[in-house]
Amino acid sequence: MTGIDMSNAIEPLVGKRTAQALESLDITTVGALVRHYPRRYVDRGKLTDIAGLEIGEQATLVAQVEKSVLRDMRSRRGKLLNVVIRDEKGATIDCTFFNGHKVQHIIKPGVRAVFSGKVGVFNNKLQLTHPQFEPLDEADEIRPFLSVYPATGKITSQQVARCVRQVLDLLDDPTDPLPELVRGREMLADLARALRRIHVPESEADIHAARHRLVWDEAMGVQLALALRRQATAQRPAAACPPKAGGLLDAFDAQLPFALTAGQHAVGAEISADLAREHPMNRLVQGDVGAGKTVVALRAMLQVVDGGRQAALLAPTEVLAAQHARSLRALLGPLGKGGELGASEQATSITLLTGSLGAKARRQALLDAQSGAAGIVVGTHALIQEHVGFADLGLVVVDEQHRFGVEQRDALRSRGELAPHMLVMTATPIPRTVAMTVYGDLEVSALRELPRGRSPISTTVVPLAEKPSWFDRVWRRAHEEVAAGHQVYVVCPRVGGTENDAGADADLVDTDDPDIGADSDDGQAKRPPLAVLDVAPKLADGALHGLRIGVLHGKLPPDEKDAVMRAFERAELDVLVATTVIEVGVDVPNATGMIILDADRFGLSQLHQLRGRVGRGQAAGVCLLVTEMPAATSARERLDAVAGTTDGFELARLDLELRREGDVLGALQSGRRSGLRLLSLLRHEEIISKAQVYASHIVADDPGLRRHPGLAALVGETVGDEERAAYLDKV
Repeated sequence: MTGIDMSNAIEPLVGKRTAQALESLDITTVGALVRHYPRRYVDRGKLTDIAGLEIGEQATLVAQVEKSVLRDMRSRRGKLLNVVIRDEKGATIDCTFFNGHKVQHIIKPGVRAVFSGKVGVFNNKLQLTHPQFEPLDEADEIRPFLSVYPATGKITSQQVARCVRQVLDLLDDPTDPLPELVRGREMLADLARALRRIHVPESEADIHAARHRLVWDEAMGVQLALALRRQATAQRPAAACPPKAGGLLDAFDAQLPFALTAGQHAVGAEISADLAREHPMNRLVQGDVGAGKTVVALRAMLQVVDGGRQAALLAPTEVLAAQHARSLRALLGPLGKGGELGASEQATSITLLTGSLGAKARRQALLDAQSGAAGIVVGTHALIQEHVGFADLGLVVVDEQHRFGVEQRDALRSRGELAPHMLVMTATPIPRTVAMTVYGDLEVSALRELPRGRSPISTTVVPLAEKPSWFDRVWRRAHEEVAAGHQVYVVCPRVGGTENDAGADADLVDTDDPDIGADSDDGQAKRPPLAVLDVAPKLADGALHGLRIGVLHGKLPPDEKDAVMRAFERAELDVLVATTVIEVGVDVPNATGMIILDADRFGLSQLHQLRGRVGRGQAAGVCLLVTEMPAATSARERLDAVAGTTDGFELARLDLELRREGDVLGALQSGRRSGLRLLSLLRHEEIISKAQVYASHIVADDPGLRRHPGLAALVGETVGDEERAAYLDKV
């Protein structure tokens, strides 16, 4: 058979059984197989001889299995496979495989393979313990590089390699989707050569050139998808809301008791210009904790209200929605009491609409939104429901973007004949490459300057593994903050109660308890994370006895959550034991202490957000990160990073370095298996930037990619055919 192309089904080429095994890797077509790239290469010119091995080194060697014996483990259940391997020079070394019965049928006498692992010692003899291995066939023996593929229990890397080579021998050169102009300017290999050389390289230069070209494919696929989304959104007309001299916004600015920062002025000017246009604004405003995003958003909403239209503020939780409504009313004062006695002549009104409102209050809120009596409507996802109507929705502000999907934002964007402007806010600073890649359909503004008067926050890691006595000091510090007239948060990872809480009765005031902590070094949980409903009563009876303690978590009825939060705001509670429901938006200036238990259970950005709940008033804040994780672990590395800087933008980049990029890039996939295999947000920032420019020009010249079918297909390969179709249908 000759002349196959990328769209061919894989089964006729490799057989039914192998095709079924490849399905476990989401490979059903020739294109999917050749885009399944090696995860590493073994350079045969850099292999180690067994005779030259040294203890502690990472070794890669080619050898033949001479002896293979399966035996029971002595100290626990299970099987060990003891193997002796010999290289071409006659030297031997022992290898030991745990759960040896699983590999016994592969690692058997006579098999030649590449073995990779750390050299150790057992019974005074060198040995490799559970090394990685790749069996070799005759074709592999003559190649300078051995390609090692991602595999599963159903198909080995060697079997994948054979399938790839079989397909490459038959594959017609695919049509290159990248325009010749792009390939020439960026000195990129053509697609056919890149696909062949990434699988069967002859040199390291081949690998580098192939990867470079295929990274460009992924970057272009992503940026074209985002350019199509931007274009589809811009096609709809929007209501122009230019600034109105002497209007509500001017009145608000005149009564502000503080001066806006230079950053607030600059971002506000960008937003104001966007709102004045007849195309919908789509802007992301990112700012560190306390950077003043709420005031920026409110000024945008007031400009829209001045234009005779409404603004909606969408918050991820009812606690945050209620907090926003109170904050906006406090900021506006008489200007936010439209329809009430004593209100300013220019005043508007603010309505809160959440799913838990009583029937009467909900009917009134719906009526205020529908009639236009409410200039600003604040709510949760309840605002997205079809039966919620607006008189003339001119602006949607989405708070904490990462908690809402594109579909949810689009549900509000599509209201009425005129598209509302969209302002997205996040208090989790985003590295530039993430913003370009995941939020590339939005214009991005950053607030880096904190308002004057923000108090400093000191952050300390409390390492119970090394210093258990510090646990007592944590609670003494809480008493000191309360004695000074301030308040304290205590944050736990879980709610507790009806959850499965094995080990939840750990005594939180017993500093000798060995189980106060989180995950062990091997990643196995010692006990469930600490829970609010277990911690609060123990603190009340023990370490924080005598203090007024409240409990707040997402499972409380909405009226109880609101009552607890109001009591804390009025300083009727000294300590609030809570989950991350307080992570964003909660603003209690009198709260100065933040104690985070099992801090290693949280991500960098989440810890930074939680820390930002204190230091919001005149007094300095203190944040204590309590953990039992030992030093020199990745969990402690994260906590030390948080303690070492209060710069959220720096922490955001560290967060990206420490966690899998696939989790970030997966936001593009809509639950689909990722089409991004090589693109790195950290390593390929320059390529992403260039691809964004090329994609914008291509889509501007060819709005539906009708003249670029190869690029349209590339978008489908990268972010999914369903999303590509959705963008193209809107053009």
